[in-house]
This record gives sequence, structure tokens and C-alpha cells, in this order.
Amino acid sequence: MNEPVAKKVYYSIGEVCDLSGLKPHVLRYWETQFSVLNPTKNRAGNRVYRQRDVEIVLLVKHLLYNEKYTIEGANQKILEMRSGGELKEERSEVVAPDFLTGIKAELEELRELLTPPEPAE
Repeated sequence: MNEPVAKKVYYSIGEVCDLSGLKPHVLRYWETQFSVLNPTKNRAGNRVYRQRDVEIVLLVKHLLYNEKYTIEGANQKILEMRSGGELKEERSEVVAPDFLTGIKAELEELRELLTPPEPAE
């Protein structure tokens, strides 16, 4: 299941926060802790995340929050997956459920906005 996060080439830190449910300071901190998480910066100095970066953010989140790894343990696990050639596959497996959950939430918000209110009797 190699479902891409979305069709964009670059994402702002705010967009990554929306996709991942994380705060910007958490993403910035993770950049200092995980060598594989290294978004580039544009001319204005703003972080720009590629699809691969977003997938790694979701993988790190999964390892820390769901699998209960420590930061050191998650970093070691990611490095092991990378050296074993499993990193891309693991990123895809973690991304699909999170991505679908995000889409579902957005669709539910849209439905709520577009549903006319019940007439008062």
C-alpha cells in the first residue's frame, strides 16, 4: 500500500503539523534528534518538507506514541530499518492509516459545514 501523503511537492511546517497532529516545536525538536529528518529551507529560511519527510515524521510519531519507543530507541530503530532497506516500506505502512484518518476528519468537517441547519419549529 504505497499511498502518498498528498499530491504536493513541498509542505510548510504548518501543513505538516495539520497532517501529523503535532505542534511546530515538536517537529523542530525532532529535527535535532533524528538525523533522517532534515527538511530543507527555502530562500526565506522557512522549512519545506517533501513527501519523504512527512512520511518520516509520521513514522517517528508512530514509534514514539504508539510503539512507546524512547527517542534514542526510535532513532536506533529507524537507522536499523534504513540500513536493512526497510525504511521506505515501513514509512508507507504507517502513513496510510494516518493519512486516511486525516482525510476522514476533513471530510466530516466539510459535511458539517455544508449540511444546512434543521429548521426551527
